[in-house]
Amino acid sequence: MLIHPWDSVHDDDEWRGWLTGHDFGQLAVNGLPGEPPWVQPMHFRYDSQPGRYGQVIAHLARPNPMWAALEGNPTVLLSVVDDYVFVPGPWAAPEGAPAEHGTPTSFYAAVQLRCTAWVVDDPAEKAELLNRQVAHFQPEGGTAPVAVGEAPFGRLLSGLRVLRLDVTDVRAKFKYANHKPEAVQNRIADGLARRAAPGDAAARTHQLRRRARPDATT
Repeated sequence: MLIHPWDSVHDDDEWRGWLTGHDFGQLAVNGLPGEPPWVQPMHFRYDSQPGRYGQVIAHLARPNPMWAALEGNPTVLLSVVDDYVFVPGPWAAPEGAPAEHGTPTSFYAAVQLRCTAWVVDDPAEKAELLNRQVAHFQPEGGTAPVAVGEAPFGRLLSGLRVLRLDVTDVRAKFKYANHKPEAVQNRIADGLARRAAPGDAAARTHQLRRRARPDATT
């Protein structure tokens, strides 16, 4: 992922704060020799850790075909992308240029977590990690806890494997044209507000938020 200086995060708090509100991504696992990578869409729980990049918890079905590749190379990439929109060319035209000379572009936020994967098969540890993941998505409760040998979910443990991903590096990007002249940025923000299509409000919020930072690249 190419990251220009004007698209880079201001600090770790920016990507951590955004990722805290996003818990669905794609896990990319290196393929076996001669095979392409495996890409697995999945829900996950991200836990920030002081002084470290943090940890991810997820689970997948035991029949998933990626396990052999994962065990062959535990270095993986979890990619999360959201708040994306298409920006029409006329909105981004340089000042004084014909509208049709504007270059269409994409706005998006993206965080890529490079991780070392650990596969958890111990039933008690799997139960504990699954309960932590469910607690993230369902803090109000309402679902029985997973317990080894106990109904209703104990019998399902053998059909699942849990992934614990230790994050070793992070690449993050907020591509919202913050290097453009103020007049062009205003035109794009106004266009997003008028169009009000899915994603436009979130993209506009990012654009204005990053402009407001005194350390934003201009």
